[in-house]
Amino acid sequence: MNPNELKEQLSQIIEGKLTLSIMIWGPPGIGKSSIVHQVATENELDFIDLRLSQLSPTDLRGLPVPRENAMGWLPPDFLPRTGKGILFLDEINLAPPAIQGIAQQLVLDRRVGNYELPDAWHIWAAGNRKEDRASVFEMPAPLANRFIHFDVASDFGSFRKWAVGNEVDEKIISFLAFRPALLHQQTNGSHAWPSSRTWAMADKLLKAGLSIEPAVGEGPAGEYLAYTSVYKKLPDLDAILSGEGERVGYPREASVRFATTIGLGLRAKELTALLNAFRWLMKKGGAEWVQLFLCNVFDQAEARGHLGMIATAIREEPQMRKFLSEYRELDQAA
Repeated sequence: MNPNELKEQLSQIIEGKLTLSIMIWGPPGIGKSSIVHQVATENELDFIDLRLSQLSPTDLRGLPVPRENAMGWLPPDFLPRTGKGILFLDEINLAPPAIQGIAQQLVLDRRVGNYELPDAWHIWAAGNRKEDRASVFEMPAPLANRFIHFDVASDFGSFRKWAVGNEVDEKIISFLAFRPALLHQQTNGSHAWPSSRTWAMADKLLKAGLSIEPAVGEGPAGEYLAYTSVYKKLPDLDAILSGEGERVGYPREASVRFATTIGLGLRAKELTALLNAFRWLMKKGGAEWVQLFLCNVFDQAEARGHLGMIATAIREEPQMRKFLSEYRELDQAA
């Protein structure tokens, strides 16, 4: 599944009040931890992130202390006592077997030593796979059998939606729409390689006027720089958005078309600009470019809470209603 689908599944589990233990598998850098944190925030749940690989057995089980001629356990203070939330066991299979064994008791019995997890708390975990070249330990079968398992993979559509909502530079979004294979490409022999996480880092470097190579690696950074040279060839996007694009022609080069279409989609933040850009693309471009434009507009509207603007645009523009209806029919036929 992709990150958006994972988020939907986790949200439904919260809504259904299912206290099932969950294990999320996936490559590094695709946002597993941030998705869980986001689900917790959106559902007004407390969130505790435990990096098991950084704990010792006594950190999780607690310290032995004498109590009335007997030995008991003093639980750690970072485990929840009240309320409701998500206890997130991150990097669980990076932890050595001794820690995984204690985690197994917590997952299975919802208790460890003298500590018991409150009923309204969920236990979720995440880890990388062996094929991700992570230094992981084999998860014991008894522990694995205590979880339901979700496998998540990198996906440009999910990243685009996140990137629009977080004001990632439009040139990065445009480039990855043109070269989606470079969203996540774990390479041998390079410390820096592209992932959703490192493209977010690259955005910060870019906004600081720095090279993005330290974040995504030499090859992807070079391709990005070559692609951004097309921005010198873009038509006047502001004129199109303001309704003065009648004399503005649609570019011939595919890369410039990508940059133009996505640029319009990301900048169409108001109803009038959205309608002007749509009408211009319907007249000057083709169905594939209109579809790409609308995908970006819809993602932006959802991320900003402006879905009402989309409903108004569809109501006011017959061509948009017709296009969406025909596209839906073609999609169902396929």
